Amino acid sequence: MPMNPARKLWCRAVQAAFRVALPILPYTEPKLLGSTQEVAPVLAEKGISSVLLVTGPRIHKQGLTQGLEECLAEAGIACTVYNKTEVNPTIANVEEAASLYRANTCQAIIGFGGGSAMDCAKVVGARIAAPRKPVAKMRGVLHVRRPLPPLIAVPTTAGSGSEATLAAVITDEKTYFKYPINDFALIPGHAVHDAGLTLGLPPSVTAQTGMDALTHAVEAYIGRSTNAATRRAALKAVALIRDNLLDAYHDGSDAQARRNMLTASYQAGIAFTRSYVGYVHGIAHSLGGQYGIPHGLACAVVLPHVLRAYSASAARPLAELARTSGVADDAESDASAAAAFIAWIDETNAALGIPAHLDGIREEDIASMAARADAESNPLYPVPVLWDAADLAALYRAVAGSRR
Repeated sequence: MPMNPARKLWCRAVQAAFRVALPILPYTEPKLLGSTQEVAPVLAEKGISSVLLVTGPRIHKQGLTQGLEECLAEAGIACTVYNKTEVNPTIANVEEAASLYRANTCQAIIGFGGGSAMDCAKVVGARIAAPRKPVAKMRGVLHVRRPLPPLIAVPTTAGSGSEATLAAVITDEKTYFKYPINDFALIPGHAVHDAGLTLGLPPSVTAQTGMDALTHAVEAYIGRSTNAATRRAALKAVALIRDNLLDAYHDGSDAQARRNMLTASYQAGIAFTRSYVGYVHGIAHSLGGQYGIPHGLACAVVLPHVLRAYSASAARPLAELARTSGVADDAESDASAAAAFIAWIDETNAALGIPAHLDGIREEDIASMAARADAESNPLYPVPVLWDAADLAALYRAVAGSRR
């Protein structure tokens, strides 16, 4: 059942205020670069001689950063590498990397990897910009409010869209609390879109990150804070994902599919950074913080459960997504087209080897996770229908495959 009327009124009032302010808020988009070879000239033009490269252990071990490091060295730019970023980046990751930045008198930051590395790099920049403010105090909206050092994002997966967004998601490893930090200062100044860096991604990573991008696009589109630009971006993302994700999954060397998925991820990022996400993300973040579940996997599993629970409240926008992407015919009713779209998500998950439910969700953890999802989602996320912690608890049980 929906939340109580007084709280519902408060949530919708906050969302309406953001929606009214949307046209005048200082959103920016990064300047896109075509390869890592273009990074050193950008830094040199800014007079930067020392940079911190934030990445993860797998990316660094595979040598994906080597070409960039060589280009930086040839340009006389010192590069300090932090390669310990976890799948769900932690406050400890941020503090370790920030210490390296200071110790090596760095002047700029490069986030190189999936959403984890880019998010970690963003919050490192926030800690440098606001050294007296701990990460926990940055949680929520507009708690950084200071310009970061020059920040360049290099995505190696097509999912998070973090190179385009004002958001970063961090986990407190001591409390298992995973939460977003949202501030215009976190939007990178430059982003490298080099599809070659995504070639050969493991199928499971391709699947989970691709469904993460789909979740961004869908939640942005069905929410109540859309505008013409974010709807166009979301529609483009969904169509590209439908046409390319399975190809990229089955053939990691399909360069065209990889390029299209990178574009889809970026467009989804453009859409949700302005129109926000919804309860799928609130639930997925808590699952990631509590159990370390990769964000893309959590989103992929949670998405169809939440869409079904929205029922008629999201039927019209889901039907529009279905018709525009070719999942449903124009003649189908909204209810039928929306059902077809959710069924397509189920079918796509199955084809990607993603389960319909998540094992390991403990009943004794549900109340605290639901409270965290409630605190993250309300009042900010402009969802089709408002739920409180008790309503959200039922979703965790559905995701777990339980009806207790």
